[in-house]
Amino acid sequence: MATRILPAAGDADAVRSITTLLSQLPDAEPLAPVVDSTQLLDALARLAAESVDELPEVVVVHERIGPVPALELIRDVALRFPAAGVVLVTSDPGPGLFQAAMDYGARGLVALPLGYEELASRVQAVAQWSAGVRRHLGSGGDVFTGAGGTVVTVSGAKGGVGATLIAVQLALAAQASGRSTVLLDMDLQTGDVASFLDVQFRRSVADLAAINDISPRVLADAVFRHDSGLALLLAPGEGERGEEVTDRAARQIVAALRSRYEVVVVDCGAQLGGAGAAVVEVADTALLVTTPDVVAVRGAKRAVRMWDRLQIRKAEETTVVVNRHTRSAEIQPPLIRRITGTALAATAVPANFKELQAAVDAGRVHELDAKGAVKQALWALAGELGLAGAPESDRKGHGRLRGDRGSVSLRRRRDGGG
Repeated sequence: MATRILPAAGDADAVRSITTLLSQLPDAEPLAPVVDSTQLLDALARLAAESVDELPEVVVVHERIGPVPALELIRDVALRFPAAGVVLVTSDPGPGLFQAAMDYGARGLVALPLGYEELASRVQAVAQWSAGVRRHLGSGGDVFTGAGGTVVTVSGAKGGVGATLIAVQLALAAQASGRSTVLLDMDLQTGDVASFLDVQFRRSVADLAAINDISPRVLADAVFRHDSGLALLLAPGEGERGEEVTDRAARQIVAALRSRYEVVVVDCGAQLGGAGAAVVEVADTALLVTTPDVVAVRGAKRAVRMWDRLQIRKAEETTVVVNRHTRSAEIQPPLIRRITGTALAATAVPANFKELQAAVDAGRVHELDAKGAVKQALWALAGELGLAGAPESDRKGHGRLRGDRGSVSLRRRRDGGG
């Protein structure tokens, strides 16, 4: 099936450039271009009046569209026609504009001058996202369906094993690779993401719990933009408010996030309630962090067995990450894999608290030394998980997740779940 693409640009040269490249894309069906914001909204309204399926899968908006500024126009399109994915074409593809475009509802950004490969890649990704949204809309699902983003949960075998640090660094690595990324703190009573990144915040995940229709604007109001460019949806400052986040609310919130971001990293903490369990269940990849000591490994085994009993996730669909690893430790990763029956991340994170202490104490874990062994391992882990490009020196031997059944299985839902 051809991908329908509607270009919107304010001058003739931009229109020619965009339509020429779009016409070369495989299975693409460029529609007649529109030259201003009014024409674009009117055209989409006419098509939507017939049915959602009549909308183009992709809308390509040039930065010089008018009279409504491009970002405001993108916000209007995202709010009124959420099944159409928007790609912004801009001469300023820096992180500031990238984050602003994502906040306003864009699904991708392409730099000027236009290149075939970049345009083709973004259009294909947005078209796939749009197709997923429409499938769910057609079956009565919510607008936010999770077709576009990858969800990775990070849980601790017990408190203090380093799950939050790993979640933060995975999110930063994904963000640095050019993927729109949000970090969700679902450790609802004792979440420390805000402390690790030294942020003061007003809104939290609890503010979304009672909202049945999480619109892009409502979501944007709850998300905190960190100096690093990372989007944060934080645990409530008052731990008792965590009870407001039910398992149903958690599913809705994650679905909304994965419809707006390419990568959703969730810190689930070590105490798994109903909301956290719901997120682990629907995740594409569920990580369980342990340290190589008897107490933590026993905790990992208990967690895996509990998830299996509650039909949250099978052992072989869970991936253990070994943190604070040393070659001299009596308990080595292969033994942990056998004890837990899980897959095992090929990347073990070395023990080096000295490298971390200053950054953790200052709440600046986003400023870890790039040459440090811990950060290199964590970013290699992100590459192993497909969240980011791993450093060249780390790619050999880290091609997949080790486990009794080979590479890690992705999402599994029980009947009626998620």
